[in-house]
Amino acid sequence: MFTHIFFDLDGTLTDPAQGITNSFIHALKFYGMEIPSYEELCKLIGPPLPYSFETTFGFDHDKAMQAVAKYREYFSTKGLFENKVYPGIPELLQTLKEQGKHLLVATSKPEEYSIKIINHFGLSKYFDFVCGSLMDESRSKKSEVIAYALDCAGLGKADKEKVLMVGDRFHDVEGAKANGLKSCGVLFGYGSRRELQDAGADYIVKSVKELSALILGSV
Repeated sequence: MFTHIFFDLDGTLTDPAQGITNSFIHALKFYGMEIPSYEELCKLIGPPLPYSFETTFGFDHDKAMQAVAKYREYFSTKGLFENKVYPGIPELLQTLKEQGKHLLVATSKPEEYSIKIINHFGLSKYFDFVCGSLMDESRSKKSEVIAYALDCAGLGKADKEKVLMVGDRFHDVEGAKANGLKSCGVLFGYGSRRELQDAGADYIVKSVKELSALILGSV
């Protein structure tokens, strides 16, 4: 059914919790702010950074962009690799490639960092393109990243029914819908079933095994 699979990165291909939470702590300490619990910080995994600093901590745009720079002081040198691939993901990607699927990464994380992470974990051989935001936080909305990925893949309006967007947060689902794509929410990441249902996910799976079955049409 689907020939092109777009994967979110954080919370879908890899578990980035340690690096992301440490980077938020680094930034918040700069402002002398009370540090939220680990569980609260994990809720910030997925959305664009300016959005998180503005909506969660009440920063205005300029302060949020300064906070992003402080976050990246830590992330660019340490947090980037405080990360791990979810069990079963390499095997899934290998199987999908063997079945002739075209795989792309579509993430709100800066493309520069995303490529480094994909390369670090030996996953680059599976992907046609790694598509992310720019370092100035432009193209950070998920709808913009997905539109860019469609363009990179050379896919037009007639091809959209062949594309599935896979992610763990409501931004992935909303970004897919904005581009006329089907979406699959995964529950092994950082979004809840309620969040994904409310956003309108077409499919929701609990595991990598279920995701594989869905894509390969064996359910």
